[in-house]
Amino acid sequence: MQRIKVILAGLRLILALALLSPVIAMGDAAWVSGAAYSQGVIRNIEVVGNRRVEPETVRSYLQFNVGEGYSAAKIDGSIKALFATGLFADVSIVPKGPTVVVTVRENPVINQVAFEGNSEVDTATLNGEVQLKPRTVFTRAKAQADVQRILDVYRRQGLFAASVEPKIIQLEQDRVNLVFEITEGGATKVKGINFVGNHAFSDSQLRDIISTTQQGWFDFLKGTSIYDPDRMNLDRELIRQYYLKNGYADASVTAANAEIDPDGTGFLITFAIDEGALYTFGAVNIESSLPDVEPSAYMGELLTQSGAVYDASQVDKTTEKLTLAVADRGYAFARVRPRPAPDAANRTIAVTYVVDEGPRVYIERINVIGNTRTKDFVIRREFRLAEGDAFNTLMVDRSKKRLQALGIFKNVDIKRRPGSAPDRVVLDVMVEEQSTGELSFGAGYSTNEGVIGDVSISERNLFGNGQFLRLRLAGSFQRMQVDLSFTEPRFLDRNLSAGFDLYYKQLDYGDEAGFQQRKVGGQVRLGFPIAENLWMQTAYSLSRDEIFGVAYNASRAIKEACGATGTSLNYGNAPDCKDNAYWTSLVGTTIAYDKRNHPTNPTRGFYLEAGTDFAGLGGDAQYVRFNAEARGYYPITEKITFVGRAIGGTIQGWGGEDVRLLDAFFKGGETVRGFDRAGYGPRDLTPGGRFDALGGQTYWAATAEVRFPLPFVPEDMGLSGAFFADAGSLFDATGGAKTALSDPTCAGPKPGVPCKIGDSSSIRSSVGGSLMWNSPVGPLRMDFAKVLTKESYDETQFFRFGASTKF
Repeated sequence: MQRIKVILAGLRLILALALLSPVIAMGDAAWVSGAAYSQGVIRNIEVVGNRRVEPETVRSYLQFNVGEGYSAAKIDGSIKALFATGLFADVSIVPKGPTVVVTVRENPVINQVAFEGNSEVDTATLNGEVQLKPRTVFTRAKAQADVQRILDVYRRQGLFAASVEPKIIQLEQDRVNLVFEITEGGATKVKGINFVGNHAFSDSQLRDIISTTQQGWFDFLKGTSIYDPDRMNLDRELIRQYYLKNGYADASVTAANAEIDPDGTGFLITFAIDEGALYTFGAVNIESSLPDVEPSAYMGELLTQSGAVYDASQVDKTTEKLTLAVADRGYAFARVRPRPAPDAANRTIAVTYVVDEGPRVYIERINVIGNTRTKDFVIRREFRLAEGDAFNTLMVDRSKKRLQALGIFKNVDIKRRPGSAPDRVVLDVMVEEQSTGELSFGAGYSTNEGVIGDVSISERNLFGNGQFLRLRLAGSFQRMQVDLSFTEPRFLDRNLSAGFDLYYKQLDYGDEAGFQQRKVGGQVRLGFPIAENLWMQTAYSLSRDEIFGVAYNASRAIKEACGATGTSLNYGNAPDCKDNAYWTSLVGTTIAYDKRNHPTNPTRGFYLEAGTDFAGLGGDAQYVRFNAEARGYYPITEKITFVGRAIGGTIQGWGGEDVRLLDAFFKGGETVRGFDRAGYGPRDLTPGGRFDALGGQTYWAATAEVRFPLPFVPEDMGLSGAFFADAGSLFDATGGAKTALSDPTCAGPKPGVPCKIGDSSSIRSSVGGSLMWNSPVGPLRMDFAKVLTKESYDETQFFRFGASTKF
């Protein structure tokens, strides 16, 4: 029985094998099914469709190999890896029995890249931006990335309506030409700049601080009115730094938004500002952990004073000054760190300058990178450090700021990397140069001179030496001026500013005094800082002064000044000027102290200036001249500012010489509003004469003015008003004028009527109002004045209008 069961089992096995033999005979065909093949082994990998790419290169990106089992996940990963190479336009992987076939279609090679429709941006600029180049592999992803790069270039130019479409032209041998078809559209400029949350400073003041400007009439000469997101980021920082400088330690720009206006023609930019409270300096102290460094010995170095308005920039400058002072005492690794202690309740910030010793690291080398035009020494002289010196982070930062302040670099970055030893460091100074040439125009109108204008061309980095050169032409119906100016900002590699000026000036006083004057000459000058915010300049000038064009009925004093003699001195006779020109050799010194919170539109602080000129080092003129000016600004409220101004000067001859007519002061509405040009001061009062202005040797003037925004007028229009009171005087006619008009032989147009001179030191005064507009073409001002006190012979002017601009 048992044997029968074994026989039957054997028969069943033979029968089963017979039934399965067709399946076994199918062999490899069973691998076509993914489900069945997933249990098989890959015996061969075949690459199909490749032309330039080697098969082994294709296989190197596959995630499976011969001898491994088939995996759908590995097939999918291999396809993604091949696409990621950017070499292929299409990839497929198909199993055929024990062989896996990889079919690829290669991306074409670019033969040429071209741009069509670009007029605002040159082709060279676009070529530098795109990544696809001739002989590189074309991919749709790279083409779209280059489209975005091109659009970014156009947006930086303010052309936000620009569109770009890439097109390919098929060539033989799997090559293509790539053409970017560009539709530029119109420039999208900044139509308005608004500020929200600003109370301490007006919109117009903050617009002066930022680099972006609103669109105006002369935008074709500048690019700052074009919307640029990168420039907006810079503007945010400029606003914050301005607030920190003026006492608002908690100030921040919380948002900066740019929106296209409803008609799509321009951007409206809004800066949201959180000003915080106004702080003053609290207690200011010095702490030292270094031996022999007594804090009391360095208190005189402090620029921050208790009770003064908090100024973050003064803290930085004090830190630098203390670092230098301690280093000069032999502590090369000294480190000074300001430690502020805000007191929100009392709105004060106490500052303690902590002096300790930093790590002992030396500068092994300073590399200058990126200066293709600017010479190395121009960059290196801004460093207070040199190879071999002790490394100080603060001094490196200050060097970076000095390089940025030169105005000749677009970007400055200083990177530190390890040197040849643990205590050595290498500094890489990377600069990006920018255009330093400038062509500027000016235009305007004034009631005194009519249409006025100027044009100048300047270069701030002459021949890469960091020098300044300017040629300027200016004029009007009554004035013409040409001057050439050159300045070396680091004379002898020291903190000295040296330069020279050559000039030609012609001024027409025909209506006011019956003569014209001409001055041709030049000067050399040297300037240097005495202390913080205190600057001194000394200069020597040599000029040829000439009086000409004297009217036939001009004052006898003026005719004598031009050298007329005999009957030419009489009224009604044309003068025969013989001695009408003379040389002036002069040395002068000016000292200026500036503590204003804004250079052009201040609301707080003061400015002081005094100058002395001594003429007589050779030449024909001999005199001493002194001029002084003081201006103060006080905020009455957040929007209203009180402005006070006082000026004065005197000129006196020496060595027995009188002051000449052309060297006298001529004053009018520019000092006391309500008076005409050369409208007050000594005058020829001979009956029947012209009443010519003769100029004076001493003058003074004072102004009190309250400035305020106009009510019910949007502040972004830039309109403001002012009420003022002016007073002043001009007196003491030159000795020559007095002598000429007091001569018994001097007679007027009427026989027997002697000449007469008016020369009074009485106070001239006026009150009035002003309308000021910060217009797109520059500041405009209209003054309406009522004269309160004057002499009978003074000439008045109720309305005065002036405008000028540079763009």
